[in-house]
Amino acid sequence: MKLSKFNLPSLSIDELWGLHEEVGALLSKKITEEKRELEERLAKLNRSLASDKTAINRAASQSGGRRPIRRKYPPVLPKFQNPSDPTETWAGRGKQPRWLVAQLKAGKKINDFLIDRVNRRRA
Repeated sequence: MKLSKFNLPSLSIDELWGLHEEVGALLSKKITEEKRELEERLAKLNRSLASDKTAINRAASQSGGRRPIRRKYPPVLPKFQNPSDPTETWAGRGKQPRWLVAQLKAGKKINDFLIDRVNRRRA
């Protein structure tokens, strides 16, 4: 619909306000209809997803009731070592250990705690 169809500048304030309310009502109605359609599609997708999950659970229960096998990750060798307590090490993954955070706050560099590769292989 083109606005040129309406001669908006020539309309009175009451006529413009009525047009505004009519457009608002139409927009509200169309948005409500589209929302309902989307909710129906979502419900349909959720039903199919739930049926897929039950099929997977049935297959798992038929195979002995075990959970799916997780991939095993190789052990990660430590990269950093606490100089005051050599038993405390860190591989460089996850949250930094407290001893390292304290040393870094004291002004030391993270490279000061690196374990040389030869010693790391022995560990």
